[in-house]
Amino acid sequence: MKNIILILFLIFSSTIYPQTKLLSWNIENLGKSKSAAAITFMAQTMKNYDIIAIQEVVAGYGGSPAVATLASELNTTGEKWDYTISNPTSSSAYKTERYAYIWKTKSVTKIGRAWLEKKYNLQIDREPYYCTFEYKSKQFTVVNFHAITKSKQPETEIKYFKFLPAQYPTLNLLFAGDFNCPQSHTVFNPLKKMGYQSILVNQKTSLKKKCSINECLASEFDNVFYDPRKVNNLQSGVIPFYKKFNTMQEARKISDHLPIWFEFSLN
Repeated sequence: MKNIILILFLIFSSTIYPQTKLLSWNIENLGKSKSAAAITFMAQTMKNYDIIAIQEVVAGYGGSPAVATLASELNTTGEKWDYTISNPTSSSAYKTERYAYIWKTKSVTKIGRAWLEKKYNLQIDREPYYCTFEYKSKQFTVVNFHAITKSKQPETEIKYFKFLPAQYPTLNLLFAGDFNCPQSHTVFNPLKKMGYQSILVNQKTSLKKKCSINECLASEFDNVFYDPRKVNNLQSGVIPFYKKFNTMQEARKISDHLPIWFEFSLN
């Protein structure tokens, strides 16, 4: 009975509330090291979503072509896709990277140019990459982010996120990416006090090198934070792609993180 109610709710929601699907994925070292088979696997994993926010695109040779190849592969799945890639992040103390967005053109429209955060680029090693999209005449802006590693204290960067809603008061911000920090950390309290919520709670998203007693996930790092006054959370989850591989070593050739996804409507 519960399943029937859920199905009816989803059908009703999709009819009454126009919805879109965001997928966020830290694809480890997306660049020339990824094989054609890996790119094809990624495209098949992504194809049912409307917007893909990618972290960890290689800044040097091979990163941008890998994103272009991925978009081209998605174009073979029956839909038209477009993409944008950031400049290298401005970090001099840590590992510089690029971000990317790939989107299904029939589902959403990109508004204006995407941009790297300028005000806090010195405080945040890999400053976030913003892109505004329009869906059914309503707009939202994804803030694509990859924090420094846990050992380097990512909370020292994330603490600046509390200033971003006021910095962009006209934008409906969705903070997405790899925070290298669980949503339960106190650094997220200022955002939560503003009303923001995470789509995942107590959900590990990074892969272990080897499974131990059927536990293959390591840490609760990836998430999306949204304002429920502006965004309705219809469904969310992770894609455990590693289960399609015989070993974790093979799976980690794709990435050491799971894709996370968020299906939502706009108020």
